[in-house]
Amino acid sequence: MSFDRWIALVILSISLIYSYAAFFTMDHLLPPFMQRNPVWPSTFPKILGILSIIVSSSIILGLEKNKHNNNGTEIDYRRIFDYNLGPAIFLVIMMALYAITLRPLGFFISTITFLAVSGYALGERKIAILFFVAASASFIIWYLVEQVLGIYLRPLPTIF
Repeated sequence: MSFDRWIALVILSISLIYSYAAFFTMDHLLPPFMQRNPVWPSTFPKILGILSIIVSSSIILGLEKNKHNNNGTEIDYRRIFDYNLGPAIFLVIMMALYAITLRPLGFFISTITFLAVSGYALGERKIAILFFVAASASFIIWYLVEQVLGIYLRPLPTIF
């Protein structure tokens, strides 16, 4: 079995557990007035679980492969270290650092830093455009979460 099918098998296992939790363990604790709502807190996890099961099953069965045109896009897992893994590993480390610094530094500082440094690592060299896009995206996301959804999101560190 190829490397992508092994990954899809792991994702399918996680999706089955996630879907079981979404369908059978989340809704029994809802208060009676919420049980009549058309959208429950478990609606999005149910949709996400079903979609991930469908996609990972299609990869395992090989339905996404084009039999006639490969063009060298197949990943050779025996030569995995020949690929340029540096930016991917750096992005994973940056995501972990972002999650760690989100609360102490606040949303704006940590998000702008994460987006700008990650964009630079991926090859964007126009610093002014990079910071403008990072700051704009951070503000738009903060505004949507804070004002539209009504979820408090600390914009700056506590000393400000």
